[in-house]
Amino acid sequence: MFMPVGTQGSVKGLSVHELLEIKSQMILGNTYHLILRPGLEVMRQFGGLPGFTAYPSPFLTDSGGFQVMSLGDIRTISEHGVTFKNHINGDPLEMTPESSIFAQEIIGADVIMAFDECPPYPATFEYGKASLERTVRWLGRCLNAKTRDDQALFAIVQGGTDLALRHLSLEATLPFNTPGFAIGGLAVGEPKTEMFPAIDFATRALPENKPRYLMGVGFPEDLVAAIALGVDMFDCVYPTRTARFGYAITFEGRINLNNASMKTDARALEDDCDCYACQHHSRAYIAHLIHAKEMLAPRLLSLHNLRCLHRITEQARQAIENKNYSAWALEFGKRYFKNEIPDWFSSAIERGRA
Repeated sequence: MFMPVGTQGSVKGLSVHELLEIKSQMILGNTYHLILRPGLEVMRQFGGLPGFTAYPSPFLTDSGGFQVMSLGDIRTISEHGVTFKNHINGDPLEMTPESSIFAQEIIGADVIMAFDECPPYPATFEYGKASLERTVRWLGRCLNAKTRDDQALFAIVQGGTDLALRHLSLEATLPFNTPGFAIGGLAVGEPKTEMFPAIDFATRALPENKPRYLMGVGFPEDLVAAIALGVDMFDCVYPTRTARFGYAITFEGRINLNNASMKTDARALEDDCDCYACQHHSRAYIAHLIHAKEMLAPRLLSLHNLRCLHRITEQARQAIENKNYSAWALEFGKRYFKNEIPDWFSSAIERGRA
């Protein structure tokens, strides 16, 4: 499944009703941002994200570990944890494995993530090794701090694109036997020719009977290739962020609605899509909304883009059930890449185990 990102308790521009209508199964929230706004006391008052947002399906919360990388210029890492300079008002904010779990228990997601460090790309072997070893120690502290039995805590395997580091991380993390495992440290700037061997290496070692979550990945082609290698769960801001720039995701590649050719295009964004935007509006109308700077434009494109990724995962599940995933994935690749399938994609499908 693909999880829309609702960093601050909201998938940008979309209502709960719309998310359910496009068959979103789980929403991702971010612990760091929710601590800052609206704050843990408000979260507690409303019974966490479920009561605060009125979204009736499951939530997953990131631990704040991604901000350890993305806010690298305003944070300091120690063995104890991470001290951030609050990006809203400049006040210091300390996050530790214990405080991250404490916050996630109040926020009330169904799946919570261990507090970790996501190293940047590129990073030296020495830095990567020290980082993943600290992440393993932090995992132990997260599990010791956890008090709620109704939340599943996933461990995160790090190591970047270095397979030796991936091996060390897997070897140290698997014995914790958490209910699911995430593959972290990818989709942070590395080429796909390095990313997919790391995914392949990780999924071959991770248990088959537990969810495998590839963090921060959301390009259509990446989903199809990673599912072939055994990944189950994905999240990414890409479908809603690219919508705000006027782009539509389709099974035949990305469409730029800013192009002049779209001004008179009577076609739907995608002929076989069942989303509201495709069922009711033309490319020309959405292009007009973009040029007129109407807020409906990114809303319609976000709705479509998320539905496109959900349709990909729906078709992938059906292909797996039908035992013809490789054939389906290669057909997708021919359509998406216009018959010029890159080697990294075809290699992932060939090596796949879906």
